[in-house]
Formats: sequence, structure tokens, C-alpha cells
Amino acid sequence: MWSIIIPTYNRLAILQKCLQAMEAQDFTQPYEIVVIDDGSTDGTLEFLQTHKADFPHVQLFQQDHQGAAIARNTGIELARGDIIVFIDSDLVVTPTFLSAHAQSLGVNDCAFTYGLVINTNNFDNPSSEKVKIQDISTAFFATGNVAISKHWLIKAGKFDTSFHQYGWEDLELGIRLKQLGLKLIKCPKAVGYHWHPAFAIEQLPTLINTEEQRARMGVVFYKKHPTWQVRMMIQMTWLHIILWGSLSLCGLLNERSLRPILKWLIQQNKAHLALEIARIFLNWYNVKAVYTAYYAK
Repeated sequence: MWSIIIPTYNRLAILQKCLQAMEAQDFTQPYEIVVIDDGSTDGTLEFLQTHKADFPHVQLFQQDHQGAAIARNTGIELARGDIIVFIDSDLVVTPTFLSAHAQSLGVNDCAFTYGLVINTNNFDNPSSEKVKIQDISTAFFATGNVAISKHWLIKAGKFDTSFHQYGWEDLELGIRLKQLGLKLIKCPKAVGYHWHPAFAIEQLPTLINTEEQRARMGVVFYKKHPTWQVRMMIQMTWLHIILWGSLSLCGLLNERSLRPILKWLIQQNKAHLALEIARIFLNWYNVKAVYTAYYAK
């Protein structure tokens, strides 16, 4: 049996598409969809409880808002399957998603499969998006689209709940899985379309907060694995200070000073370019927050 673990928090609209796609799998093996509602306030729980007939594979569980690491651990503990598939609740997969993972994984118990994630902001038809160079991931283990035997997750110690804010809990688990000798099998035929809304000015406070959370959790990551590789991943090097400090003019280019040009680009239907420009100061916020967290008492 396979268990697809999907933690969710206030994503009801896209979650419906995610679950509809999971219910439409061309897959001959038995599977369950373990949805962990992490304290949503948007009606997610009520919707799923009143639409059980539409989602016969779904096993629904609810917890207070505690974050993705705890939600995924809850899913692991409750899952009945021998194979665990992790996807995010804003991922819409193709009908052959599970069968592609199964074919690539085969009987190789000392490996896990990592599918392809294509980013899109097309809510009406996410799967119309073409793969882009930005969609190519170099991560060893990421929970957006991965299949792995359950016993390896147990042996590795599951997700570290010290990661109670955004970021790094899956990559940190990946280091422990690699230490156990697991191998990565790329599975590009297991396609998931990761939906997120098109960039808007109103998102900037949330994006800044996310970068600061990612920085704090990055320091947790580094303190567990104090290697140069992790320092590079979390942007805690002088290279990153020089790069993003220079590009942002030490923070002079920020959400306030660049607001007019970002708004203009969005009005010209160039939201993607606006976001790439915004990433300059978002990365500078991240780098500053990393060092603040690292040197905090």
C-alpha cells in the first residue's frame, strides 16, 4: 500500500485541485491520501468533512497549527502504507504520477524517487505550464514530490520538530537519509505543478517574513550540520553578504524604494520580472537575518 501525505494550512482552493488530481490516479496498487490539516481557518476541515464522497481515498486528520515538520511526522505515524509519498497541498499532479514513482522505485529499497516540480501561477489550468530552467532542482531530498519507504523515515528519526518555522526541515532530513546510504533516483515522469499566485505588491510583507523565518531555520540547520555546504545553502558566507549587499546597495534598494517600478512592471503583465527584482532585497533580508539569528544569545 502507498500513503500520500499532504500537510495543509489555509489552502482550500488549490487543495481541492490537488486532491481531485490524486483521486484520478491511473494506479493499480491500493493507496490512501493522508491529509493533515494544520489548524486551517479557511474552512478546509469543514469542506473535507462534508465532501467525503468526492474524496474516497482521503484520510483526514486535524491538529493545532504547529508547522509542516510536525504535520508530516503525524502523517508518517498514521500512514498505513509501506511507501510514503510527500507532496505539498498546492501541487497538482498528472494521472500517471504514482505509477511513474512506482516504476522508477521498483524493488530498490535503498533509494527514493524525486519527481519533477513545475512552478505555475495558472490556477485554472496548472498543467498547461511548460518546464523552465528555474524548475530544475538540485536538492537531494525535498518534500514537494518524493516517494520513499516508510521504514527509512522511521530509522532516520523522521522530521526534526526544531524546524517550527518555514524552511529546511526536508533538506535536513535528507542529510540524515544520505548518511544511511540512501540513493536518489530522479523521476521526471512523476510531474507535479506547483501553483502559487502571481506576484503582487501586497505579498511583500509576507515574503519578507518568510525570508526571515527561512534564515532562522537555516541557522538551526547549520548548528545541526556545521559544514561549508550548509553554510552555502543558507547563505551564511561573506560571498552572500558581498553579492546581495552590493546588488541591494546595502538595503537602499528595498520594498519602499523599488515599489514604483515593481508596480509598473506588474501593470505591464511582467509580474515574474518584478519578483526577480524583488528577490534582490529579499535575499538581502535573508542574509541579514541569518547572521542576526546566528549571533543571537
